[in-house]
Amino acid sequence: MADVPVGQLWLIENLQLRVPLPAVTSYCGPGVRRTTTGNGRTIEKYSTPYAPEETIAGHLKFALKNEPVDTAVMAAAMKTIDPLVIEEMVSAEPNGAFSRRAWFLYEFLTGETLDLPDAPVVQYTKALDPDLNIGSAGINSPRHRVTNNMLGVPGFCVTVRKTPSISAFQAEGIDEQARELVQDCDPTVLARAVNYLYTKETKSSFEIERERATGQKAERFVNALRQTASFNPSSDKDLIQLQNQIVDPRYAAKEFRDFQNFVGETIGYREKVHFICPRPQDLTSLMKDWASMSERLQGGDDAVAAAAVIAFSFVFLHPFEDGNGRIHRFLIHHVLSREGFTPHDILFPISAAIVRDQKSYDEALESFSRPTMELIEWEMNNAQQVVVTNDTSDLYRYFDATELVEYLYAKISETIRIDFKDELDFMAVYDTAYKAVRDVIDMPDRRASMFVNFYMQNNGSISKRRRALFDELSDDDIKDLEDAIRYALNPDPSDDDVEDAGVRSPKGVGKGP
Repeated sequence: MADVPVGQLWLIENLQLRVPLPAVTSYCGPGVRRTTTGNGRTIEKYSTPYAPEETIAGHLKFALKNEPVDTAVMAAAMKTIDPLVIEEMVSAEPNGAFSRRAWFLYEFLTGETLDLPDAPVVQYTKALDPDLNIGSAGINSPRHRVTNNMLGVPGFCVTVRKTPSISAFQAEGIDEQARELVQDCDPTVLARAVNYLYTKETKSSFEIERERATGQKAERFVNALRQTASFNPSSDKDLIQLQNQIVDPRYAAKEFRDFQNFVGETIGYREKVHFICPRPQDLTSLMKDWASMSERLQGGDDAVAAAAVIAFSFVFLHPFEDGNGRIHRFLIHHVLSREGFTPHDILFPISAAIVRDQKSYDEALESFSRPTMELIEWEMNNAQQVVVTNDTSDLYRYFDATELVEYLYAKISETIRIDFKDELDFMAVYDTAYKAVRDVIDMPDRRASMFVNFYMQNNGSISKRRRALFDELSDDDIKDLEDAIRYALNPDPSDDDVEDAGVRSPKGVGKGP
């Protein structure tokens, strides 16, 4: 006897649901219980005694008991299932946790009220099992005696599975690591480092899109980043104002797009389409529900999950002709700041980590775009315009964002360990070196700063090419300045260190006469 699909996979096949395959699929058959993982997918094999009743209710109960809830599957299933199925399921087990969860999901995802009395007074159960799914802050639903911890609202609700990777990042406490770095840092050094980090984030965010952040473009984006605290993503006005602020004024939008958009590239005279955005007739409703979802995710237990869900879902909706990617990355900073994950007035240059490995960024985006594109029916008309011929709205409302959350966690961890820490360390070293130079020769600020930068760029000396830029200094002056920096950065080396590094106590600097 072969293994047979159960749970959400059974619902897909038997209800003929047009949804991406869930990341976790289950089968029942002879043999032992086992789990197989690979390529971002998990196959759960259950032995025959686990097999559910061969009904919609039986497989729905199996899914809620054993599998992470996939909102794309559940939304499609609940909109297809005869309401009598859920009513009979609840009537048979009015106190049952799984029947009440199924009932809640039906009414939550369809907006319809079943012909059922309110649940009896029993212990609340969570809509999402915290061991299987990442959820939001709980809101009790007395009608179902279910705590609504769905990751969104009825019209926009995503899936994030509780994976070992996410659990490890949560346990790592990377936000606390950042706070410790800030607490141990000199306030003056911190302020200057933060100014540079805003510039670095701006430059990197443009570089992701193969653009240069120069002049007014860079200044506009830096100013936008500094206003994340006052920004309201659920406000159409704020979103449009932000878009106007960060793009060329000639491409400033007055409203969300009213045309079909897609992401692609031109090859010869033909367009190669990589991703198709929602139809313009669906966009107003999608943006309204996206805004409600953004509000709903405030105050949850996982700020990074909230940031990933809000920011990535925005870029998939692509409501503007230009600026969507930069707004998407702006939203990451906004949510992390709003949720108190980022220390006050601090910014992590996440885009710098993205630029270092843009392939993984593209792969993260493709975790959504690839399965979604398989379900979009479209054609290119004579004007080289994409025309979508099927209803695609729910593909953007309900999807699995797990890989996006894992990706963002990894980039935040990387940028705190590398970019943020390195910049604080660099500024501290730079200030020490700068003071050492000024103690030896009272150089103008700009000249002293230039000398220190060239010294550090050349690993502890001024190169011959740079030497010519300081023709007012003698060779002895140059040597004294180099020695002063070395001594300031390492004032108490051992005798061996002194001999190995060639460091001497510089002129005018020392412990004794």
